[in-house]
Amino acid sequence: MTVSIIIAVKTWQKNLEECVDKCLELDFSDFEILILPDSYEGDFSERRIKIIPTGPVNPAQKRDMALNYGKGEIFAFIDDDAYPRKDWLKNAVNNFSDPLVAAVGGPAITPDNDNVRQKASGKVYQSPLVSGKYVYRYLPKKKTEVDDYPSCNFLIRKSVMQELGGFNTNFWPGEDTKLCLEITKGLGKKIIYDPEVIVYHHRRPLFSPHNKQIASYALHRGYFVKHYPQTSLRLPYFIPTLFLLGIIFGAILSIFLVPVRVIYIFSLILYLSLVFIFSISKNLRLIPYVFCGIILTHITYGFYFLKGLISKVLKEEGIE
Repeated sequence: MTVSIIIAVKTWQKNLEECVDKCLELDFSDFEILILPDSYEGDFSERRIKIIPTGPVNPAQKRDMALNYGKGEIFAFIDDDAYPRKDWLKNAVNNFSDPLVAAVGGPAITPDNDNVRQKASGKVYQSPLVSGKYVYRYLPKKKTEVDDYPSCNFLIRKSVMQELGGFNTNFWPGEDTKLCLEITKGLGKKIIYDPEVIVYHHRRPLFSPHNKQIASYALHRGYFVKHYPQTSLRLPYFIPTLFLLGIIFGAILSIFLVPVRVIYIFSLILYLSLVFIFSISKNLRLIPYVFCGIILTHITYGFYFLKGLISKVLKEEGIE
């Protein structure tokens, strides 16, 4: 079974070189690597690498372009700031022996060589207080069937991509939510989460880059509640917004009502205590970053989820 590894990238940078080098070390013989930058940059002598300039388009559109060039039966999507474990493809391809399996995903683990603020970002994502039941996206958990999975570590049959017309969207992020919904609900096929299909994903450091990413995720998820409710109209996605509204209105009401003030203060103390407990780490330098990161992630996600929920359109749909 031939695999086309697809790397959508804006410009050439060191993370991309690391990703490609690690891909070339995979213990899987039959694969090619397609790199899709905005413009032609860099060069590789390795015959399995193809560089396909795309112009300034988003990652979903770049991956759709790969349909015209990839020779593999399986398309393996990986982000340019991630790199695979040596057995990534071998473990993933085993799942496709079941003809009902259309796609496979696995955890994106924070690398050991990330700096303190990047590791803290990874710890925030790994926290049950942030990701809830979705922590399996960041840590190896039990193998299971899923209906929504991020494209930073996502393998799909080329035939399924062709049948669906690719991602076929201007959304980014969120392109993967649309595709997964079409796989599971439209085609009635399966997406498997396999904890042994591992990539290592460099995190955006706390605080500003991390929060900017969270804001984008939340905005699209809130918007998708109306457009793709089958996988987005779920209580866990609403909790940060309810938390944020509780902080705001609780503070206002506590000014005038003593009973509310008591409950409000007790709730804040309980919340901060839980955050601290889930921030504890062997690396003491991480604790203050993770503690503040969890709180800021809740607030940021809550605000932008609400913004997406009330938005009529998003800018990538072509209307400001």
